[in-house]
Amino acid sequence: MKILHLGKYYPPVEGGIELFNYDLVEWFNENKIQCNVLCVNNCNKTVIEKVKNYTVYRTSLIKMIASTPISIRYIFELKRIINNYDILHIHFPNPLAALAILLADNRKIKVVIHWHSDVVKQKLLLKLINPLINWALKRADMIIGTTQQYIDGSDQLRLFRKKCVSVPSGLNPQRLNYSIEKVNDIKMSYPNKKIVFALGRLVEYKGFEYLIKASRYLDEDYIILIAGKGPLYEKLSQTIDNLDVSNKVRMLGFVPDNMIGSYLKAMDLFVLSSITKNEAFGLVLCEAMYFGKPIVATNIKSSGVNWVNQNNVTGINVETKNDRQLADAINNILSNCEKYDLFAKNAKKRFEDTFNIKNIGESIKKIYEGLL
Repeated sequence: MKILHLGKYYPPVEGGIELFNYDLVEWFNENKIQCNVLCVNNCNKTVIEKVKNYTVYRTSLIKMIASTPISIRYIFELKRIINNYDILHIHFPNPLAALAILLADNRKIKVVIHWHSDVVKQKLLLKLINPLINWALKRADMIIGTTQQYIDGSDQLRLFRKKCVSVPSGLNPQRLNYSIEKVNDIKMSYPNKKIVFALGRLVEYKGFEYLIKASRYLDEDYIILIAGKGPLYEKLSQTIDNLDVSNKVRMLGFVPDNMIGSYLKAMDLFVLSSITKNEAFGLVLCEAMYFGKPIVATNIKSSGVNWVNQNNVTGINVETKNDRQLADAINNILSNCEKYDLFAKNAKKRFEDTFNIKNIGESIKKIYEGLL
């Protein structure tokens, strides 16, 4: 089998979909299945590079429109190399890849669409590109959704559910390196504190303002650490000041990849406070589970988040936009040693059973084999 993965970007460009794609492509190539990648570069330059034993085609970026990269070279590059592959595996949402398939299509090649998320916020964009998305979904031989919940709740997949299959996202735990020295440094920075950790881009749908407000209901022995960068950094920092909770909430800003594992190891509990189905899965929850950490997450309608974090098994799920429930759940877990240990044990087991990339890789390999 020869597989070409089509994404918006690819690491070192950051993003949950990009990291998942990386782990999946690496796993396939390590298991002797040739997988290459077509993506957009983060600058106006086309680069074809060898990564270990596979090829990444990074095409020149012209500009960004509504979070969508525009690259004419992406289309021409696909047209040039498409006949070298048996299967095209497209990571959606990705209007550029859908257009490229339309213009370069070879009907003999199988197409798999990996549906990571609906287009939620960009309503105007959706109206413009909906015919293209529907064409791509109709063209697809198989559609992979990250959870059955998301498949069932997606209006955009409604007409195509018969060819949808659920395969969860996951990750390669070897990527989550940590340093005992760094872990100890983090803990020593917050002595005698219960460390609550949150990680993500600082944008509205992540709901960080509600996590900050939740700190008002926590005792002084709690510290909430929010890691990430984004357009809401100043606004969230101002919220901390306005609520006078700087002794209980810290904005860490950007945390490099080589430090994420150390923070996840050092923390006592992870919180995902997202409020809309832009958060379709929450791959970072799997990272927390790998370290055997309990989770507080939100019940987002038609999202898979509350499937990833099993309520009263690996943690607690609460209403969206409810700072009091967030605080109560955090306190409920961290003030009960027996419950904490049970959730921690269940989280570690759920990762190994469900979210290890080797399990996801085997499932997708069977899909490829079935198509061919």
